[in-house]
Amino acid sequence: MLRKPAWVYSQNVSGQAMTTANKINFEIMIKENNKISVRQKEIVAQYLQQLDQHLSDLKEGKAEKTFEIKDLAGLLYVSPKHLSNTIQEVLGKSPCDIYEERLIQISKELLLETNNTISHIAQTLTFDPSNFTKFFKNYEGITPKQFRELQLKTELLTKQ
Repeated sequence: MLRKPAWVYSQNVSGQAMTTANKINFEIMIKENNKISVRQKEIVAQYLQQLDQHLSDLKEGKAEKTFEIKDLAGLLYVSPKHLSNTIQEVLGKSPCDIYEERLIQISKELLLETNNTISHIAQTLTFDPSNFTKFFKNYEGITPKQFRELQLKTELLTKQ
């Protein structure tokens, strides 16, 4: 299971708030490397902004399909290989890792903030329900249903 940084859990994924939070955390995410150019930082910042917008659209049901790296690269007018290499060099993570971490974050928010079924949440995020459960369990070690139930129990215990 991949270890995610603490900021992944604490941010709100809602359009501008996420973009602002990413600007704050962008410098934290950059791995220690003095050879990173201003243009590389610019590309990564634009990638994160486009990714956040796309994920916000997904969460709100405005997007019909998930973006691939080629789609995001096209929006930034760079090749997919250049985008992927730049993100890896600057952040020390692949674009897929970043995408999946943010997708898990949104999944958690939807599980906790809505009463939608897990199947509906999966479809909102363009997953087949069984694949969504596998994806979620791979990252969190528990199923979405177990996550929701555990959070509800924890919430009830803290209120008493």
